[in-house]
Amino acid sequence: MPSSLEIEAQLVITWNGHDLQLVAAGTYLILNVPSQQVLDLLTAGPPKPPGAPKKAKSDGPDPLQQINDLARQLGWVLDLRVGGKTYVTFGVQRTPKITLNAVLGKIGSFFK
Repeated sequence: MPSSLEIEAQLVITWNGHDLQLVAAGTYLILNVPSQQVLDLLTAGPPKPPGAPKKAKSDGPDPLQQINDLARQLGWVLDLRVGGKTYVTFGVQRTPKITLNAVLGKIGSFFK
């Protein structure tokens, strides 16, 4: 019996006019987002009404760490890419592996 779930898939999801690509081979998954702006929109959450108070950061578990723990538990490696460049790799080590591309991309998104 295999110790992890293996899948083969290629899927393109159109979200707000942007194509998100998900490719899986065995236990390796790649999610490619076309740009930093699209990633920012995806991770922003639901829109807040004007004048709504800003929610304070909770002391709950880190969402990136939760994804990493789930990937490790399933035996998967999830590679999040933006514009074809790896940003974060989940499931390889105890914590998510965040690349320099992610840091520079996030800094650059503040200036657009």
